[in-house]
Amino acid sequence: MKPVEIYTSPLCGYCHAAKRLLTQKGVEFTEINVLANPGRKPEMIERAGGRRTVPQIFIGGTHVGGCDDLFDLEDDGKLDPMLANG
Repeated sequence: MKPVEIYTSPLCGYCHAAKRLLTQKGVEFTEINVLANPGRKPEMIERAGGRRTVPQIFIGGTHVGGCDDLFDLEDDGKLDPMLANG
C-alpha cells in the first residue's frame, strides 16, 4: 500500500471524517497536525498547490485534495486502486 499523509487540525470535523474513512479501510497514515506544528503549514500549502484548508491528503506523494475529494474517489471506486502498490 502506498504511504498516505494527511495534514490535519484537531478541531476539524472534515479531518476526522477523512481519517475515519482511511481507518475503516485499514489504511495506515501519517498525520501532520498543523495546529500543533505551525511550521508545517507552509509546507502543506506549497505541496497542495496553494490550498490552505485542512485536511490535505497525499497518497504516494500525489495530492488528492481534501475530505470531499477523498470521499469522491471512494464513491467512484478509484480510491482502492490509488492506494494499491504498483
